[in-house]
Amino acid sequence: MQVNHLLEVNSIAGKFVAQLRDTEIQKDRMRFRRNIERLGEILGYELSKKLKFSEKKIITPLGHAKVQLPDNEIVVCSILRAGLPLHNGLLNYFDDAENSFISAYRHHPDNNENFEIIVEYLASPSLEGKTLILADPMLATGGSFVNVMKALKQMGEPKEIHLVAVIGAEEGIVHLKEEFPEDTTLWIATIDKELDSRGYILPGLGDAGDLCYGGKLQH
Repeated sequence: MQVNHLLEVNSIAGKFVAQLRDTEIQKDRMRFRRNIERLGEILGYELSKKLKFSEKKIITPLGHAKVQLPDNEIVVCSILRAGLPLHNGLLNYFDDAENSFISAYRHHPDNNENFEIIVEYLASPSLEGKTLILADPMLATGGSFVNVMKALKQMGEPKEIHLVAVIGAEEGIVHLKEEFPEDTTLWIATIDKELDSRGYILPGLGDAGDLCYGGKLQH
């Protein structure tokens, strides 16, 4: 799996990541969602450079122009609920893409730190022969990406798979490399080194879903 780490090179994206982490700025949910959306736009732009393009001729008011336009049939799939603003950012750039939505959450059956990833809801077009962009802001253990991809198999075999995340842990990336095809590409803004005993990214930013949309009752 190829890993494209956005903040290996300094850019304005680092400002948006910093604001996502900042406990004071996090109090503004709208700003938190918008920063995830903006990072989705930046990651989508970088991803677009790897798509297949072909020359097209368009009519302008004064003549004709030859342009390079992407040929890929794209499906953007977000993992609910934290994936929604990231999905919107990607969709701002891939505005003619098809859309897929799937739920995944941590279930603690014994009310302790051990958990399993539960997938319950799926709405998706066919993925057969298409370019799948699978988006989730937080890549902790990698379990959500892996379990969601297993659930998506019933929708067909995509031609290529791109994973998009805002913050990830090295351990989760290792897990993805073990589970996904070698030609999968991960696009991620920043990578932290470790997880805590509960499987949360350190230093991370907390629970992205709660910060986007408010707290929830635990399952």
